[in-house]
Amino acid sequence: MRTKQTIPVTVRLAQLADEARRRAEAAPPGAKREALLKAARISETALQLQQWIGSPGLKAPT
Repeated sequence: MRTKQTIPVTVRLAQLADEARRRAEAAPPGAKREALLKAARISETALQLQQWIGSPGLKAPT
């Protein structure tokens, strides 16, 4: 059964990116830090795509 999300996806993606960046800053250099930075970049990219998809200027393909 699916659950209803109460927080918009854009807010959740921004929170994920912020949390990953915060944890990466606190982590020592290494694989874990790089993985956290990658997760932050992925969340930020997904946020940008979500904002683009929801923009009023987006045109349907013809």
